[in-house]
Amino acid sequence: MFEYPEDLKYTNSHEYIRLEDDTVTVGITAFAIDQLGDIVFLDLPEVGTKVEKGQTFGTIESVKAVEDIYSPVTGTVVEANTALVDEPENIANDPYGASWLLKVNIEDENELSDTMSSSEYRDKVEGK
Repeated sequence: MFEYPEDLKYTNSHEYIRLEDDTVTVGITAFAIDQLGDIVFLDLPEVGTKVEKGQTFGTIESVKAVEDIYSPVTGTVVEANTALVDEPENIANDPYGASWLLKVNIEDENELSDTMSSSEYRDKVEGK
């Protein structure tokens, strides 16, 4: 039912990670967006903010709930998708492309060792 791109890593809290050199792009999976429903608000940190693995870096609010967004890595925010902050309802349009949330210069790639592959994440959310 949902797309789980093979080039991404996934977290238990439904964030995805795309590693490119020493920068990770962080977003929220299509599954999580579907569970939330219509998104009405998004709060992201500013460029230059230090984020810590496992710590909250923002919130996403839907008509159903407010959820924290967790950083899958430790590093410094080098870019934030401010277009989504202005129009959060667009997050569902392209979760794995234009709807990324942050780009972070990662301090230690070993932090990615506890992430899931596409097939592992699919099994988790589809209850296999």
